[in-house]
Amino acid sequence: MKIEQIYTGCLAQGAYYIECDGEVAIIDPLREIGPYLQRAKNAKATIKYIFETHFHADFVSGHITLSKATGAPIIYGPLADPSFDAIIAEDGQEFPLGQCRLKVLHTPGHTMESTTYLLKDKNGKDHAIFSGDTLFLGDVGRPDLAQKAADLTQEELAGTLYDSLRNKIMPLSDDVIVYPAHGAGSACGKNMMKETVDTLGNQKRVNYALRANMDRETFVQEVTDGLQPPPKYFPLNVKMNKEGYEDIDKVLQRGTRALDPDAFEAMANGTEALVLDVRHQKDFIAGHIPRSIFIGLNGDFAPWVGALVADTLQPLLLVVPEGQAEEAITRLSRVGFDGTLGYLKGGLEAWRSARKKTDQLLSMPATEVVRALKKDAAPVLDVRKPGEYKSGHLKGALHAPLTDLNAHLGRLPDQDTFFVHCAGGYRSVIAASILKSRGIHNLVDVAGGFAALKKAGAPVQETQCSGAAAQ
Repeated sequence: MKIEQIYTGCLAQGAYYIECDGEVAIIDPLREIGPYLQRAKNAKATIKYIFETHFHADFVSGHITLSKATGAPIIYGPLADPSFDAIIAEDGQEFPLGQCRLKVLHTPGHTMESTTYLLKDKNGKDHAIFSGDTLFLGDVGRPDLAQKAADLTQEELAGTLYDSLRNKIMPLSDDVIVYPAHGAGSACGKNMMKETVDTLGNQKRVNYALRANMDRETFVQEVTDGLQPPPKYFPLNVKMNKEGYEDIDKVLQRGTRALDPDAFEAMANGTEALVLDVRHQKDFIAGHIPRSIFIGLNGDFAPWVGALVADTLQPLLLVVPEGQAEEAITRLSRVGFDGTLGYLKGGLEAWRSARKKTDQLLSMPATEVVRALKKDAAPVLDVRKPGEYKSGHLKGALHAPLTDLNAHLGRLPDQDTFFVHCAGGYRSVIAASILKSRGIHNLVDVAGGFAALKKAGAPVQETQCSGAAAQ
């Protein structure tokens, strides 16, 4: 028996390859299916099943494409109602995989169709669970994503999740291995550990939601407390996972068209496409196409695109580092953004050579910013998450989380120069690009972000609240 976790860090997502006696089950595959096909081919094994733990909100699964390529059936747990052919398994149903077996444990709560798959070895012993978004390491799945679909409140869903954990998962042996669908950084939970594999016994000791003496009311309160609004693209990904989508090969073929500067400019003007610059923030600062938006490949690229662009149907034109167009389009497609129309051939150098206009972003080292602030009380815009801001911020700083930036535009200075910072310098450049695209140019990016400002001796107001570090 072989289990391989195929973890994609930029999505904090784990897919699984399970092989037993030449037969393979894939759980929660990503949209590009090549890695699964290649593993099976190398092992001279056959992909027999494709299991989905639920209708994912934060990425587009590769279940449909993989099923077409292999003939393997797609399997969901009870209450799933996809628009395509699939096996809707019963609670407790078992699927043979060589001499191993996968047992369906219906565990609703994150969503009503959420299902955990229990892997039994050749001797019939419980070996591992693939818990999807029901159980994470250090946390459980948020219960607020499926409220409309289930016609339930988040409190009712949390109560259902409590029952699922107590009745289906916690009775299992402590030595059962837990393989979750996500790790730290995913928006599907709020308190996940950085580790991606653990034993159930250890989770019973360290996971706040699995405390043995926890009653339903306490569970509901703690699981629902502090939930941030989910990214706007989540429902659109659910729709694609439930109803179907275009094959990624077609998305790549369309998106990897190399456009010379004239064709790129004409396409941008004729389609109302968003020009998305995915280079490193230092390159964007040095020069970029006017009104383009920066979201760099070097950070949590796809989740930030989903959080800020919101509409997965938005046409996109890309400015990419040399040789990375396919990577950018692939990562966009993972979160349902299939509208890439092409990329700028030759990059910004070709754009400049064609004598087309460029813009720059003024950025200053934190040491210079601190000196400037001591001379003049210039406004400061902090675009970090609420928890980060509460854990410590510059005195008098205006707080506008990046995901909610548009709601704060009216609070920004009309003419006076203001500084923009995040934790380390990635999100502040995103914010600055958005503001500049809206005609707000009286800003300066703080290189190195809050960490650099603090090191440089900026006046910081700290509290006892802890905030997660982020880019």
